[in-house]
Amino acid sequence: MINHPIHRSQLPNGITVLTISNPTADIVSGRFFIPAGSRWETPERAGLAQLLTSVLTKGTERLSALEIADRVESVGAGLGLDTTTDYIKMSLKTVKSDLVDIFKLAGEILRTPNFPESQIELERKLILQAIKSQTEQPFNNAYRQLRTALYGEHPYARSSLGTAATMGQITRQDLVDYHQTHIRPDRLIISLAGRITPEEAIDLVTQVFGDWEIPEIELPLLAPECVTTQPQYQVEHQSTQQAIVMLGYLAPAIHDPDCIALKLIDSYLSNGMSSRLFVELREKRGLAYDVSSFYPTRLDTSHFAVYMGTAASNTRVAVSGLRAEVDRLCLEQLSAAELQTAKDKLLGQYALGKQTNGQLAQTYGWYELLGLSVDFDSQFSEAIQQLTSAQLQTAADKHLSEPYISIVSPQEEGTTGQRGDEGN
Repeated sequence: MINHPIHRSQLPNGITVLTISNPTADIVSGRFFIPAGSRWETPERAGLAQLLTSVLTKGTERLSALEIADRVESVGAGLGLDTTTDYIKMSLKTVKSDLVDIFKLAGEILRTPNFPESQIELERKLILQAIKSQTEQPFNNAYRQLRTALYGEHPYARSSLGTAATMGQITRQDLVDYHQTHIRPDRLIISLAGRITPEEAIDLVTQVFGDWEIPEIELPLLAPECVTTQPQYQVEHQSTQQAIVMLGYLAPAIHDPDCIALKLIDSYLSNGMSSRLFVELREKRGLAYDVSSFYPTRLDTSHFAVYMGTAASNTRVAVSGLRAEVDRLCLEQLSAAELQTAKDKLLGQYALGKQTNGQLAQTYGWYELLGLSVDFDSQFSEAIQQLTSAQLQTAADKHLSEPYISIVSPQEEGTTGQRGDEGN
């Protein structure tokens, strides 16, 4: 694996600039990270960040949506925004010769959007369609139900799309206020990767953003940590061909030492067709149409989940099967061969996730937003290599002992009357 040098600097107005020099291709990719997203929304305005990022490219004080699109597409570049739980992100990709023009356009979009009412209404309709589509998908419903049980009133319980009710209440002034509060230089991380030197990157950022002053607007308080409740067992019935069974556990954020061990456990359980869940529950027992686990990286308390798509008649045994595989990690240590295979898979996947300039800009910009040093890349790999089976068992026993259970299934025999049996 090629190690690309990473240069970090900060402008007087607070903008952090990361440069990952990779001169192998005449391409530069960029990521603009702002800690915002649904984590900074009120329950009454859930979906606000999603609507904001959908509208930002639809007009500035100087350019229309069509003019913005033409400037990007005419040179074959890429420019777009999206929102997640913990951040808003702008992405760009262009050949080096067009970088200055595309970067200036990105700066204009971030700094001087005009939020046309017609575009707001168009994007609102599209998001409402996405919300409706989400409610029709059993996996999304099971995951929503699980997040609500895990997080309660914390924003992590909510979808970044919001709800039909909250999306309908968001006004243009809400977008303006959110933009003025959160889209600001002292919150901005710019990560550039490709054929560009640190000096060129700093000069370009200074040229476009150097005169951007920090607004005298106080940032809202962060949402409180989620309040731990007793694990719950919840069933939702939906017209669907299969049942979704999901077990979830509150799990540590990235700065907790146990996070690395849980990342490796996640890889062991779900990475590929030779993973533990796939082999034991799909190949050997034929229970699952789909089976996996996930452990997202979060600024606040995260969650570890295992899930299965199965026939409705298999719901009871799916719960016990998933739980048995997680409980095994708490009770038994992985063999030396199992441990090494899990490490090889995770580290191989990690290396493959940093092959393109876009992936490099994404990885290191995300690390910066998380408050990790530029050395975390090598530290992560070293920490994985040093983990022992005993450490994995300890982490599993600490964090994965008692699950929250979420099920979405058709109303059929075998999907009801399980709370007393499986909730113990």
